[in-house]
Parts: sequence; C-alpha cells; structure tokens
Amino acid sequence: MTTSRVRPSQTSLHSGQAAVHYRVEVLSHSAHLWQVTMTIAAPASSQSLRLPVWIPGSYLVREFSRHVHSLQCSQDGRAALVSQSDKAGWLVACDSTLPLEVRYQVYAFDNSVRTACLTDVRGFFNATSVCLMVQDQADRSHSLELVLGPSMKGWQVATGLTPQRIDAAGFGRYLAADYDELADCPVEMGRFWSGEFIACGVPHRFVVAGALPSMDGERLLRDAQKICETQICFWHAPGAAPAKGLAKRVPFARYVFMLHAVDESYGGLEHRNSTALIANRRDLPRLGDAKTSEGYTTLLGLISHEYFHTWNVKRLRPAAFARYDYTQENYTDLLWFFEGFTSYYDDLLLRRAGLIDDATYVKLLGKTINQVAQTPGRLVQSVAQASFDAWIKYYRPDENTPNLTVSYYSKGALVALCLDLKLRAEGKTTLDAVMRGLWTRCAGGPMSQEDLLAVLRELSGRPWTGEIQAWVHSTRELPLKVLLIGQGLDVLEEPAALAQRLGLRSEDAGGAVKIKMVLSGGAAQAAGLMAGDEWLGVGLAAGRGIASEWRISKLDDVALLLGEQKRFSALVSRDKRLLRLPVVLPAKAWTWRLACPKRDEGQWPAV
Repeated sequence: MTTSRVRPSQTSLHSGQAAVHYRVEVLSHSAHLWQVTMTIAAPASSQSLRLPVWIPGSYLVREFSRHVHSLQCSQDGRAALVSQSDKAGWLVACDSTLPLEVRYQVYAFDNSVRTACLTDVRGFFNATSVCLMVQDQADRSHSLELVLGPSMKGWQVATGLTPQRIDAAGFGRYLAADYDELADCPVEMGRFWSGEFIACGVPHRFVVAGALPSMDGERLLRDAQKICETQICFWHAPGAAPAKGLAKRVPFARYVFMLHAVDESYGGLEHRNSTALIANRRDLPRLGDAKTSEGYTTLLGLISHEYFHTWNVKRLRPAAFARYDYTQENYTDLLWFFEGFTSYYDDLLLRRAGLIDDATYVKLLGKTINQVAQTPGRLVQSVAQASFDAWIKYYRPDENTPNLTVSYYSKGALVALCLDLKLRAEGKTTLDAVMRGLWTRCAGGPMSQEDLLAVLRELSGRPWTGEIQAWVHSTRELPLKVLLIGQGLDVLEEPAALAQRLGLRSEDAGGAVKIKMVLSGGAAQAAGLMAGDEWLGVGLAAGRGIASEWRISKLDDVALLLGEQKRFSALVSRDKRLLRLPVVLPAKAWTWRLACPKRDEGQWPAV
C-alpha cells in the first residue's frame, strides 16, 4: 500500500482507429466551457447525433443537452449542413465516404457526480453530459482524447477507461469498446491527492479532489481496502481470507474511487469499475485522530454502498436495463432490490470489515427503521411502486413527498433485513447465499423478481411469494419487531422528539422556525400548519391564572417552553399574514431504539 502519487506509465493496450473519437479540452475555466471535437470515421449520409437525457444510476430526465451550444459540422474542411431534430438530437447531411467532424461547446458548472464541471482547480465529466451518441454506431469502438492545456499545470487524470496512449499524468487517448463503456467511466482531472492499494489481487486507486492537508490518506486507503476485500470475499469466496487468487473471479481488472471533498454535500454514483463520490471535507479522517466520527462512518457507508453496486446493479441488474435507452426513462419496479438491498449491505459489510462495532451498526439500523416509520407515504405507496415512480417522485421531492411515497432505499433495506432474519430463523440459508445464488443463476447479468423467487425456493426449500407480495407489493407494515427480537436484539421504545410528535419537518432559519413539510395525520396538520409557514412564537395556556406568549427562534425553544403542556397556540407568518393556530400534542409518540444484549462480539447479526 502506498500514498505516493500515482504516475501511470505509457501503455498501448489496443491499436487501430476507433469508429468514434472525442477530443476534449478546456476552452475557458472562468466560463466553465469544455471544447469537444468529435470525429466519426464512417458517417451515414443522414447522420443522427444525440445526447443522453439521463445517466444510469440516477433516475431522472435531466436534459443534459441544454448545456450544449455552438455545434458545427464539417467534412474535409467544408461545412456540412446540420439541423436540430428535437431537444437532444441533431441531423447532419453527409458525404458517407468522408469522416465527419463535429465541434461544439459544453457549459459545465454542476458540482454533482451526475453531470460535468470545470473550474480553475478541477475538471470532471460523465460522457452522458459531454459526448454525443452516433446513431447505429453505439456498439462500435469509441476513443477519448484528454488534452493537457497550458492553464492546467500540475493536473492529473483519473478514470476507469482503458488507456491507449497517455503521458505520466494520464492525459492522452483512452479506448472504450462501445458507448455504454464510455458512458460508464467518468473522468476526474486536477491537482488531486492520489493513492493506491491492492484488494484480493486487484489494483485500486483512490483520488481526492479538494483534500485538506489534515486528511489522513493512509487511513482512508486502509479502510477502503478493508471494505473492498470484504465485499470481494462476500461475492466470490465466502468465509475465506483475502487472497490474490480471487482476482480472476472479480468482474473488473482495476477500480478507481473519485472523491470530491467540498464544504457541504453528499452523494455518489456507481460505475462498472469506478465510482464518483462527493462528501464534506470535515468528514474525511484526520491525521493524529484515531476516533471514527459519525461523519466518517457515513462516508465509509457511502464507499461501501457504491462499491457493492459494482455487482448489484451494474452487472446483476434489472432485465429492463439489459440495454440502456439513453433517450427516455427506463422503468423498473425493482429498485427496492438493487438500491434497497445494497443499502442493507453497505453498513452490514462495514461491521464485517471491522470498521464499526455492533452498537454502531444497530444504531444505524434503528435510524433506518425510524425514518421509514415516520414516513406516512409507506401506507400509501408500495416500495415496488416507489421504484417505478422514481422518475417523477424520488428525485423531485416537494413538501408533500413523505405523505405520498416511501424511499426504495430505506424500505428496501428493511425488506432485505426481514428476509435475511427470517431465512436465518428458519435455519436453511441466508440472504448472503441468496445474493451469491442470484449471481450464479444470472451469470452476473440481468435478473428479474422471478429469479429472486427461484433462488429463494431452491435454497430454503419453500416458496416466498407471499412474503414478497406482502413486503414489496403492498403497504402492509413489515414484521420488524418480531424478527429482531427473535434474533436476540432488544427493541426498546423511547419518547419521540418534538418534530415527530408534531408531525412536521422544519429548519431553524432567520430567527424563526421554517416549516418544510407537514406530515399526514399529525398534530401540525390538524392545527392547520402549512409548508412554508414561519413559526414565530408560542402562546401558552393560563398557568396560575396567567397566560403568556413567547418568541421562538428554533424548534428546541418550543419543547423548553411547553414542559408538560399538551395544548398551545402557534403564532405563524403565512404570506405576511399573522395567524394563531391551536395545537394539541398527541398523548404518546414513540421511536424505536435497538440494543445488543451483552454477548461476544460478532454474534449478531451473523457477522
């Protein structure tokens, strides 16, 4: 293991000209513009070009083409006639005997993992935001040339693409077998921190853009290595110690983590042999600090989640995703499995890797249980329907979202928990074995719910149609409590926080409490509170004959003022009108707290 800068040597893994070639260079850092020159070796006489409208793994039509402009086409130095066919498509009249050159610019100022960004210190892009698709040539070879400009002194490149001719910093030409591979290999550029490790014989690279001098890179590499080795063994060698011989079974030859450290953000997007991550700088491990902060645990969970996706969704994926259609929504009702089961295993595998203890693990599990329990939408929409509706609901949340839908991440994780605990209680198999059985049955390729049911029956000796129907396709409550207690966990009830008792979600801002969401069936809704209200004060009933009104600046002030009172008035500002709304708190409201009984480490949950 080393934290030295990675200096890739020049390689030539493939030869010959690609059918489609892209040259990407910086046009302007301050204007956030990439210049793209695209060459099609053998165009059609009427050549159609398109830019994807979405990126796999993020289920929302994002209209990337809105950032493309100044598109011009030429052949042999002469302009070719080009017309726009729709919001993301162009038609070019060509001489099919000559190569076609297409030049255009892409505005890139989105700091997320999904699109493209260019600043004075960093460049990042996914091909789905930058590289036009050539109709009828998506299955042919594509090459990408990254140009080191004079304004990029000291910059390096990180990507999962196969290098063809690159310099020591990584600039030069890369190859992809087809457009799908190109689209699945984001590119990171800049003066980033870089380190390497080997996991089960497979080389891994970890780069961090925006890292502070206080970051403990050695620890980050060491912990990421544990995660990767644990997951490789999970899929390919259960119960075995990490060994170099496993490399032949792993479905990738190398892997790249690309983490962008910022002041305030969080997320990740999985790819076939890499992942793009974004996280808070303060959550990175720090030199001289051996403690594991809550933020660093969250970051490790993100790393674990995206790495698990390398198997579960990038290869073992919905049959509907066997071939992506980049021009429109691709629907599936299986995100509860691909995202939810991945969410179940991300923290569980941290525990198995020894990066968190039992107490931390069950605390994280309890947090997920309470998140779902406090979402009224779980009683309105099944998790299968939530999967199908991801395109219009999950990525477009509003003030009513928790009342109408449920997260296929969180509830999907709880479905996996219930399935795992019930399988273990029956004593014939585990969810671990089911996941590996699916990998074998589907040859690491597309799968359906029928495949899951078939493997469950094969390994457990009975059908599971009833459980999947009840837990996934209906809005019935999950049998969590009985299953958790049956596996030896203590399930305790504690008084809920005031926000949960009121049935609202808020933020403290500008010296008042801003109401963001009002939950169905709660005290806040009964009182007439609405999303967007500014909660300014509280009116208390007469105590010892004296009524009083108090100004509040945060929700904690309300709990402080109420004491044991259940009735009060809320003074709110709504569109500049002042209203006094009567509020009655429910007699009881509880949250769950999970606790491990005193026992030897590793006894629960089957670590």
